[in-house]
Amino acid sequence: MNHHSPAGGAPRDKEVVSTHSVFGAPCWVSLTSRDLQATQEFYTAVLGWQWRTAKLGEHFRIALANGVPVAGIAAVASMWQMAVAWTPYFAVRDADVAVARVRERGGTAAVGPLSFPPGRAALLADRDGATFGIWQGDLVTNWEAWRQAAPTFVRLHTRDAFDAAMFYGETLDWATGQPGCCEVEYDGGEVLLRSEGDVVARIDSGAVEAAPDPSVRPHWQIHFAVTDVPACARAAEKHGGSVLREDGEREAILRDADGAQFTVTARGVCC
Repeated sequence: MNHHSPAGGAPRDKEVVSTHSVFGAPCWVSLTSRDLQATQEFYTAVLGWQWRTAKLGEHFRIALANGVPVAGIAAVASMWQMAVAWTPYFAVRDADVAVARVRERGGTAAVGPLSFPPGRAALLADRDGATFGIWQGDLVTNWEAWRQAAPTFVRLHTRDAFDAAMFYGETLDWATGQPGCCEVEYDGGEVLLRSEGDVVARIDSGAVEAAPDPSVRPHWQIHFAVTDVPACARAAEKHGGSVLREDGEREAILRDADGAQFTVTARGVCC
């Protein structure tokens, strides 16, 4: 299970923000891999990350960008018979309520909620099969720094964007008008999710549930902000990964040496 505390293992301080005040938004991303050393070497070369140990044990690491925790790595794919993949986690005020809502709406609960102090997490799938996680509890220390250093946004490729927006909206309390909740906008055929004014997620239609290629099936795609997209693409190729699609200096979809897919987006190109 690719859980890492979205609190990033950081020490508590008076600036801690919890999912009671910021909820519904992506709050952490986590990668399930097979080989911890190879994964660290790849992402250091491609994204310049540094690493520190995580409280969950020897198979886990926290990735740092300029000293800020940005992602978790769990080398448990083989051990726990899990897919190699990046997974976004969304902040919720009550993990049990969120899991119940997912089940009521045709989704599935793979694992949890389980306790990972200072909070609780669960790994879920929506009714079209896209995997995501939820987190209830404290968020990373210095929340605004995480928002700047972390992925620019996450994107759901799904069968029907508006149907998916209903599912996630009802599950994660989007557009409820409550302080701290996310707002939803419709932009042509896409759905935009905003948190505190920033676009933090997009949902678009066109995925095919039964497609043999997993990149075409419904899934959440993680976008990392970088200063040099072509350099990241070349580094990925050099270190055993591959480039699935490259859009000049703006964006590239990459696959790491273990097979996990992610996107690098030029810093400043929000979405």
